[in-house]
Amino acid sequence: MSDFQDSAIAHSTGTPRWVGLAVGVLGGISLLSLGLGWSALNQAKGIEQTTQATVKQSNDALSQRLAKEDEINQQLQSDLKVVTDKARTLNKNATVAVDQKVNNLATSVKAELATKASTEDINKLNGDVTGVKGDLDATKNSIQMARSEMGTLIARNHDEIDQLRRMGQRDYFEFTVQRKGGATKVGSIQIELKDTNTKKNRYTINVLADDNSFEKKDRSVNEPIFFYTGGNRTALELVVNKVTKSTATGYLSIPKSGGATSASTATSGQQ
Repeated sequence: MSDFQDSAIAHSTGTPRWVGLAVGVLGGISLLSLGLGWSALNQAKGIEQTTQATVKQSNDALSQRLAKEDEINQQLQSDLKVVTDKARTLNKNATVAVDQKVNNLATSVKAELATKASTEDINKLNGDVTGVKGDLDATKNSIQMARSEMGTLIARNHDEIDQLRRMGQRDYFEFTVQRKGGATKVGSIQIELKDTNTKKNRYTINVLADDNSFEKKDRSVNEPIFFYTGGNRTALELVVNKVTKSTATGYLSIPKSGGATSASTATSGQQ
């Protein structure tokens, strides 16, 4: 009886089998988790290395592109300086030539006046000198004007606009447009002033022509804007000569061959 009881007590206090199985399963899960964690860490390192290599490659390509664009920009600035210097030299030489012609003409007229006895002859010669000198002055002023890429002379003020108008090649419409005044009719088009920068002499303007609208943004004073309307083969030319905080003043040039509206239809802002 005593041996049976001792055996029963020992069996009841021993470790169950399921505890061992549970410990084994938990150990296996731990090992599996460690394996997955190690694999994920390696994948993360691989992705990081690939990303760094891609970023470095992109940065290198961007640096090369920026260096190339800087080189092109420097070359363009050099070419522009050469062209500008040549234009200044040509204008200077032309001005000197006109001045020389005027001086030679004045000397010749003085010599001729000295040989004339009658007042009538003297008055006639004075009139001729005045007319010729006026023509030469007009020619001199035309030479001093800048030319656009289309070959048109660019007027910088009202007097030069009148001078171009007298040449009779194009019609000219002067205007002053208000920044907050909405669209203003100029000749056969409408223009709307969007913004001005008085410190940099720049402006943004909206042009409405043939039921179309296009914006010319951040343009310089005395920089011509060319566009076509009504099927014309010759371009219209818009030039702003002066900007303030609220206005822009300039002119619209229209080829006579394009059937443009006469100058009497210019806006009330015409000077």
